This record gives sequence, structure tokens and C-alpha cells, in this order.
Amino acid sequence: MFDIGFSELVIVAVVALIVLGPERLPKAARTMGHLFGRLQRYVNDVKADISREMELEELKKLQQQVQGAARELESSVSSAVRDFETGAREVERDLSALGPADAGAASLPSPAEAAAQAPAAAATPAAESEPPARQASLPGFDKI
Repeated sequence: MFDIGFSELVIVAVVALIVLGPERLPKAARTMGHLFGRLQRYVNDVKADISREMELEELKKLQQQVQGAARELESSVSSAVRDFETGAREVERDLSALGPADAGAASLPSPAEAAAQAPAAAATPAAESEPPARQASLPGFDKI
């Protein structure tokens, strides 16, 4: 800021001593100290206010970016839902176009048919199936 050396400070102190005198110099120095402290606090407050405003602007920009991303996500999800609904309608239309006779052939087996097929699969003897393969032992654990 200011380039004030020790010699300049001594000259200012001597001039102040001559002008103000020894009785009023301490009071004037104290007053100058208080004013300088107030000036520093004011400058620090202004710096803090400017910093807060800059952070607020950055947060507003970030909020706008997040809102834009949310809008894009919402539009992509809504388009995916529309595509899914369109596909579901097409499948429903195709199934209704097959008619009742063809729909039975294309449908899944009835629960009675599924139950009849399940015991046949469960009746296979266990001896025909292969035993599970044994996992190779880890080094150092083969003695257990």
C-alpha cells in the first residue's frame, strides 16, 4: 500500500510533538488508533460483503445448471415413459388382433398344466445328477 519507512515515521512523530504538544499527543495518538481500527474493520466488512456476493452469484449459476439438468432428466424420463406406453399399446393391440382362439395358443400354460409338468421334473433320481465339483484348497489351508 504505502511505502513508509522508519525515518518517515520519526519525522511525523517529531512534527506531531511540536504541533500538538506533549499534553495532547497521547490523546491524538489514541484517537488516530481508534480511527485506523474502524477503517480496517470497514474495509474487512466490505471485502466480506463482496466475497459473499460473488459466492451468491456462483450458487445462482450452479442452481441454474442443476435445474437445467433436472429438466433434461425429466424430459428424457417422460419420453422413455411415452415410448414404453406406445410399445405396450402396440403389444395389446397385437394380442387383441390375434383373437380368442390364437390367444390361447400364444399364452402361457395354465396353472394346472404347470403343476402337472413340475412333478415330472422333480421325479428324476438324484443319482443321475453329478455331485458338485469340489473347490481347490487354498495354499496353507490344505492340512485342515
